[in-house]
Amino acid sequence: MRCLPMHDAFVFSPGLQAPWLTIIGLGEDGLAGVGDEAKRCIAAASVIFGGHRHLELAGELITGERHAWMSPFERSIEAVVALRGSPVVVLASGDPLFFGVGATLARRIDPAEMRVLPFPSAFSLAAAKLGWALQDTATVSLHGRPVDLIRPHLHPGAHILALTSDASGPEALARLLIESGFGQSSLTVLEALGGPEERVTRHVAAQFSQSDVHALNICAVEVVAESGARILSLASGLDDALFEHDGQITKREIRALTLSALAPRRGQLLWDIGAGSGSIAIEWMLSDPSLRAVAIEVSAERVARIGRNATQFGVPGLVVVHGGAPGALLDLPQPDAIFIGGGGSGDGVMEAAIAALRDGGRLVANAVTTEMEAVLLSCHGRLGGSLIRIDIARASPVGAMTGWRPAMPVTQWSWTKQETTSERI
Repeated sequence: MRCLPMHDAFVFSPGLQAPWLTIIGLGEDGLAGVGDEAKRCIAAASVIFGGHRHLELAGELITGERHAWMSPFERSIEAVVALRGSPVVVLASGDPLFFGVGATLARRIDPAEMRVLPFPSAFSLAAAKLGWALQDTATVSLHGRPVDLIRPHLHPGAHILALTSDASGPEALARLLIESGFGQSSLTVLEALGGPEERVTRHVAAQFSQSDVHALNICAVEVVAESGARILSLASGLDDALFEHDGQITKREIRALTLSALAPRRGQLLWDIGAGSGSIAIEWMLSDPSLRAVAIEVSAERVARIGRNATQFGVPGLVVVHGGAPGALLDLPQPDAIFIGGGGSGDGVMEAAIAALRDGGRLVANAVTTEMEAVLLSCHGRLGGSLIRIDIARASPVGAMTGWRPAMPVTQWSWTKQETTSERI
């Protein structure tokens, strides 16, 4: 039999499949913390999926087949999907749709076919314990993800809740805080919240020495910045000195104008062709956690440097492709925006970029050489768009006085692809 909500008002829309999958969030107190409906679903399910800990917590009610999560995890997701139509329960930690398995399953299964019974997330439990307002707190999952993801949130006075992967997580976080100039920050470790082994300990990051940390933990950081701390501005055009580079970098003022022209939009993908230090791709990704980027660079030394920069800026998900355009562009996912800052005058590069760009996508190209400028003038003449010239001068010593030293002028072409573009290429 199916486990259905126990009230008369529950009506399925015509054509929708009745829910066969129930995803239940558990706390450390196990069955004691879930409602009667969740208990009925667990008892009625023919198949139960979950971690070993979840299956143990709900063990007394389980009568169906037990399946612990497999590695790689995708194998288990496929197994759940394959049972479509049978009463299946998936056990998860806390709120399954907040950095949880529920979000993964929702990408594969129609919401009309599933029901989610959440438990308070670790973030909610931690905020309740600390008295922090969740809407004013940065929440970051470091579970199975690089600790560097916390870097963009490190601003003086910020409150951060970071869910870790295991017992080593708090120490790794403390080490990052120290290395980045935030060693005086308060670091609170909240372990096994809601269960019999719950413990809350407070530390100064620079003095963190706790060794017996529970594998299930979440860290709360009250950020204190020391002099020289690596604080990443929320605006485009970060200080050039924050990037490791060999001179091949789009300077901060030009970078700010370039990001404005690229106009990042939620969930979009950027190609940064001739990425140099990776500064454009990195700042694109910093604009919003949903943004993705691929940096294409022919120099092996610069490829390695881009990877280090991505880590230091807290965007380890930046994809770096070692190769030259246009050949290196083959088989890459279709971009929503393209930046060309180096090598754009090479044979076929501009044509390949224009052809690959999604309809409605933006292309921005900068030129400092006459050869590249000629390419941009030609593109502007054929395709339209916006063409601007950027001249910047910086004050510098002239003997005992101060004068202006002009930087190399930059010609920038910005263009949006329309459906009729192919007719004019």
